[in-house]
Amino acid sequence: MKFPKKSLGQNFLIDKNIIKKIIGLSNLKGRDVIEIGPGKGSLTSEIIEKKPKTLTLIEKDNDLFEELKIKYSKNKNIKFFNADILKFDIEKIYKKNSIILGNLPYNISSQIFIKILKSKVWLPRFTDLILMFQKELGEKIIGSYPSSNYGRISILTNLRFKSLNKFFVSPNCFFPKPKVNSLVIHFQPKIKSEFKIENINNLEKVTNILFSNKRKMINKNIKKILKSSELKKLGKIDLNLRPSDLSPEVYYKITEILEKRT
Repeated sequence: MKFPKKSLGQNFLIDKNIIKKIIGLSNLKGRDVIEIGPGKGSLTSEIIEKKPKTLTLIEKDNDLFEELKIKYSKNKNIKFFNADILKFDIEKIYKKNSIILGNLPYNISSQIFIKILKSKVWLPRFTDLILMFQKELGEKIIGSYPSSNYGRISILTNLRFKSLNKFFVSPNCFFPKPKVNSLVIHFQPKIKSEFKIENINNLEKVTNILFSNKRKMINKNIKKILKSSELKKLGKIDLNLRPSDLSPEVYYKITEILEKRT
């Protein structure tokens, strides 16, 4: 028996009701499905039951990868990648209307999400993204404006994704039990946006600068981004506000102005 590796942040999902609830968030039948970090295959087996067109598994752990290959070797519709998702070019394996699922390791879940969020080609070819996060991180990702969870990552997320559904998962649903609750979130890429941001890295730069002193007013830091003449294009904006007081739309507008200059 292979025991979970702390170094890889492994907590295996064992609750069958939660597994079915995750799989039930989207119709997988006849679809191309990508699973990130399948581990021992608890989600994988349920995915197969739904008869997807293809299933791609991306697993970093060498031992688990070999177990998965043996376990599902008879299924010709499954592709296996023994790879670190943070180094893997996942955009190359997107197929039209793909669905991505993953019970993510807590220690790299934000990095995985940002990697997908910052896909070079947008709209991406996947239509649904279903991921599990540590509860605290998940709430920040979908943090609404205004709220205590609103911040840099929710501003980025709001530009490209809408969240359709979410539910909490108890530590009792895993082996070994994590010390925190989890949050499953179902995202879909936004098809249209009123803002024309060419490079999401520019939005990330804007949020990083303004939130670098999140308790202070934006009047000094915004001048690191925009010239005085450009500030007028924002219309009436109170420079005595704090970063969390600005709506996502203001951040998108600032980024648009910045991009038009460059």
